[in-house]
Amino acid sequence: MSAKFTKIIATVGPASTSPEVLEGMIKEGVNVIRLNFSHGDHATHETTVQRVRAVDEKLGTHTALLADMQGPKLRVGPMAEGADLKAGSAFTIRVGKEEGNSTEAWTNYVHFAEDVKAGEPVLLDDGKLKLRVEETNGKDTVRCTVEHGGILSSRKGLNLPSTDISLPSLTEKDREDLAFALTLGVDWIGLSFVRNAADVVDLKARIEAAGSHARVVAKVEKPEAVADLEGIVEATDAVMIARGDLGVEVPMQQVPMIQKRIIGLCQRSGKPVIVATQMMESMIDSIAPTRAEVTDVANAVLDGADAVMLSGETSVGVHPIEVIKAMRSIVMEIEKEPHIFHRNVAFMSDTPERHVTDAICYNACDLAERVEASAIVTMTFSGYTAYKVASQRPKALIYVFTGNRQIMGQLALCWGVEAFHYDKMISTDHTISDVKTLLQREGKVKEGDYVIHVASMPIAEAGMSNMLKISRI
Repeated sequence: MSAKFTKIIATVGPASTSPEVLEGMIKEGVNVIRLNFSHGDHATHETTVQRVRAVDEKLGTHTALLADMQGPKLRVGPMAEGADLKAGSAFTIRVGKEEGNSTEAWTNYVHFAEDVKAGEPVLLDDGKLKLRVEETNGKDTVRCTVEHGGILSSRKGLNLPSTDISLPSLTEKDREDLAFALTLGVDWIGLSFVRNAADVVDLKARIEAAGSHARVVAKVEKPEAVADLEGIVEATDAVMIARGDLGVEVPMQQVPMIQKRIIGLCQRSGKPVIVATQMMESMIDSIAPTRAEVTDVANAVLDGADAVMLSGETSVGVHPIEVIKAMRSIVMEIEKEPHIFHRNVAFMSDTPERHVTDAICYNACDLAERVEASAIVTMTFSGYTAYKVASQRPKALIYVFTGNRQIMGQLALCWGVEAFHYDKMISTDHTISDVKTLLQREGKVKEGDYVIHVASMPIAEAGMSNMLKISRI
């Protein structure tokens, strides 16, 4: 299979947790497996992790594991069959766990009546239904008027775009799920409903206290997060543009430009960025995507996303492997377009050490473009140079050689990067010669190809990248 630059994330669920389907998806181009902690129990997630690792062992791949926390996702409780909310009618939302009907619903969000105020909107089922708060008793009952009605079924989402939610980004359930996910050795933690950079800093402190190597994906899906994008991008390790809740929490027509703004900001910061939600949703049931979905995936690649994500398409859809094939074919077709490469983004380093490494990475990509190099090879322990090189979007594939196995899965999320374990740091010249031989043996480069090398001298000290070399196979 030809290499692609843009990575594919697949959410696992009942349709895709079998060893056979997991292997099929990874063979077809999945780079990251998403464990959605909004669904499934710990035992199921643990089994999935074990199966993914078994597939990696069999195929020689390094699939990243993303544990996505549920966050303060508000929902209504159970609803009677056919509960139809009529426009103009009164509707009451109460705190509790009873069954709702066409005149009232219940939510287990205990602070709901305290948080909302008269005049604020209440959106249900991803915004399909819209209510307006008339009054609240501040304790357990909120009376609303239905502005846009429809059928409300059990466990549908409840969004409050104009309300300051008092729940923390990490709920009690999330803290339990986080502790468990870290014991599984996952590579990435998805933080849902991020509101500001402080939420990311708090999660990072918890991960560090647990002694984990996991990195943070901040999910942008709240208007508060859009207001603090620069701070969030600086604090996090990666960003997910979670367009489902984002498109409910902010006016939907703003989502495309928010997507483009986030992608540009992440590229300038050298942080991976994921475009998610409804990318190929029709393929939950259909064997082929709509033309609008094809264009959506294509535009994410054209914008410069590191990864595109599938949710229900692979977790509950009837054609999980076919979805991956379809998405890969779109990605690779768009990657034939020359203008998606060579973004030439100038870095802004905050330390002299980073300034040197950033300059080396920038010029490695510039040199690769000038000589039409087939590969850029970096030697790294932290992965920093890989992220920086990738953010320039070189046309040369990026091969990372590292003695740090912990970053190999993490780098599976990073655009254009493939990682190899390598710990024979004898001398710079010896290492460069050795990795060239390895790449040629693996079929990654061929005779006559130019290769750009980024490394540190002396190489055994594994310091900052301070050397740039061009060689020919």
